[in-house]
Amino acid sequence: MEMQLLENELSGCAYPGRGIVIGKSEDGTKAVTAYFIMGRSANSRNRVFVEDGEGIRTQAFDESKLEDPSLIIYAPVRVLNNSTIVTNGDQTDTIYDHMKEGFCYHHALVTREFEPDAPNYTPRISGVVKPNGDYNLSILKSNLGMPECVRYFFEYPAHPGMGHFIHTYEHDGDPIPSFEGEPKKVAIPNDIDEFTDGLWNSLNADNKVSLFVRFIDLATGETKTKIVNKNK
Repeated sequence: MEMQLLENELSGCAYPGRGIVIGKSEDGTKAVTAYFIMGRSANSRNRVFVEDGEGIRTQAFDESKLEDPSLIIYAPVRVLNNSTIVTNGDQTDTIYDHMKEGFCYHHALVTREFEPDAPNYTPRISGVVKPNGDYNLSILKSNLGMPECVRYFFEYPAHPGMGHFIHTYEHDGDPIPSFEGEPKKVAIPNDIDEFTDGLWNSLNADNKVSLFVRFIDLATGETKTKIVNKNK
């Protein structure tokens, strides 16, 4: 699989749904992670990312318009013992709790499955960035559109200038087809502003909602975070 530019991966897809990117900066000094959300319904679009300790959470932009919060309000990012957990749902907490008890993310995710939103059965995508920059990705999704779960786990050694990108949907549709295949290999630059702007500007203007990007200095553990919200 050749390494692609994230901009090229996103430009041809109006609705990848929610996406995770994890990798290492081109100079090899920083672990990089990004998470974005998109929405087609008014309820899904009525959200922003806000900082919450070392992580972030989703929050209704207009509380008066919030409908069902069950699948849209959660903590996408949490940090435990210098490991960064990023997911598209409340499985962030499942992974955090299991890791806190000494288990791994795999052990946590075998207790979960795709979201209960038939007929889409939205996949649960998750990632863990380790203190040394190596990372894991996973997807829990419907088996061929049926209400049964299949689970895929991917483990990557970090390499300078390279990352992997996974998202919930192949493209728009009704029902929306789940992501297929392995996470896509993508290029990661050195500059957080370049990376954030390129990713945000490549997302469909009508459907994009929020973006989180973090660069973690692997030598010091210091972080730099950027959050972009369409609702301001």
